[in-house]
Amino acid sequence: MTDRLPIRRALLSVSDKTGIVDFARMLAGMGAEILSTGGTAQALRAAGIAVKDVSEHSGFPEVLDGRVKTLVPQVHGGLLGRRDLSAHLQQMEQHGLAPIDLLAVNLYPFEATVAKGAEFDDCIENIDIGGPAMIRSAAKNHAHVVVCTEPLHLLRVTEELATQGGTSLALRRELAAAAYARTASYDAAISTWFAGQVAQEFPPRLAFAGHLAQTLRYGENPHQRAGFYLDGTGRPGIATARQAQGKELSFNNLNDTDAAFECVAEFERPAIVIVKHANPCGVAEGEDLAAAWDAALRCDPVSAFGGIVAANRVLDAAAAERISAIFTEVVIAPDADEAARAIFARKKNLRLLLTGGLPDPALPGMVFRSVGGGFLAQSRDAGRVTEGALKVVTQRAPTAQEMADLLFAFRVCKHVKSNAIIYAKGGATVGIGAGQMSRVDSARIAAWKSAEAARASGSDTPLAQGSVVASDAFFPFADGLEAAAAAGATAVIQPGGSMRDNEVIAAADAAGLAMVFTGMRHFRH
Repeated sequence: MTDRLPIRRALLSVSDKTGIVDFARMLAGMGAEILSTGGTAQALRAAGIAVKDVSEHSGFPEVLDGRVKTLVPQVHGGLLGRRDLSAHLQQMEQHGLAPIDLLAVNLYPFEATVAKGAEFDDCIENIDIGGPAMIRSAAKNHAHVVVCTEPLHLLRVTEELATQGGTSLALRRELAAAAYARTASYDAAISTWFAGQVAQEFPPRLAFAGHLAQTLRYGENPHQRAGFYLDGTGRPGIATARQAQGKELSFNNLNDTDAAFECVAEFERPAIVIVKHANPCGVAEGEDLAAAWDAALRCDPVSAFGGIVAANRVLDAAAAERISAIFTEVVIAPDADEAARAIFARKKNLRLLLTGGLPDPALPGMVFRSVGGGFLAQSRDAGRVTEGALKVVTQRAPTAQEMADLLFAFRVCKHVKSNAIIYAKGGATVGIGAGQMSRVDSARIAAWKSAEAARASGSDTPLAQGSVVASDAFFPFADGLEAAAAAGATAVIQPGGSMRDNEVIAAADAAGLAMVFTGMRHFRH
């Protein structure tokens, strides 16, 4: 197997023409024959580069509106023929299969066509057939052929040709691996779209792919390796964010920041979410972001240190001054004005992410989790309850203020690890219990943190006094509700559905609490 291979004949057919003219000019200058098709051939001729049409090379015309132009033996034989086997060389000469040493192809823009909401027939016409076939042929025969599937690859090949006069086996193998990954992701996009067209939410075979955005320093722990991949949906958040300043983002930074931004998008009014270890430790709405920050921080000022902050509005100076007053790892928002950016710039290590928009909490989608030997797939938790969907089950109905806080607290519940208990008052969390094995423990921990937060602000009255409480799932026994009542809660929102609902309702009535059932739970494991 020869390591360094010169380029004597190249086939160039690209939809993304970035860099292709300069690349072709370089190949022509080295004496290579250039084969091409359609718009690529026109672009090269317009630049004064000699090009031979694939149809002229193959002796077979483009037919069926261009659907068949490269699916011919003269192309695939030239790509697949092994130069180290005399039998292959003899057959190639016998049948006029001229060797093709380089293939540069990027595929019809199927993903972009789907993303812009094109009609079914347009999407079908943007499914490339000849391109993937050629890519796979060239990649299989990478011992003798170099394959480029994106503009960056052209630069890599140009560098080796300029410095070494030919491509190395190491580069050809690397580009072959990239080529198969590209055709795999392309097919995954097509199969996912097609499954949606025929209403298969969970098809018999499920394929998905990602594009590496960043190799991370390490994973959750320093001995783990990690990378950040984009799925191509463009959902506003960490995938679309521009990092305006700060250190490199870590695995944990990205995970926590995603949790914070998805939570803050739930709210219509200006809102702030502070997250620590993927759980909100303070959430609040306000007249502006500064007021929301003050209320969110009050919930748990200890945990907020070194946390992640998300805002659902353009950050201004007032909010930036408050946020930057404590140590914060990451701040994420749709945007920040110049004054806010200048304030954050004083904190050189703070990462500021600007996403350009907010995710839609109601937008359907799929989420995945790996398990031993496979993965789990489920639809995104896009559920949201409204006041009209609630069922009052106690003698007393909630007041208007209690109802507003109940709905607020239940939205927060969706983003807190189960078992989740949320105390809220005045559009702000005042106690959060997360991730406990027992719901009553979550209720007690949230109440304890509420009392600690009050003491931190110089008050002996727990913040949960006069609050409402939300539970992400039903109370299996009355003890959890009784713990919330003891903490000072006056109204409760929970899914209902326990075998002991009547006992829980009776306990609420005995304590004078108002309680509503949602009929929807928000487990988050």
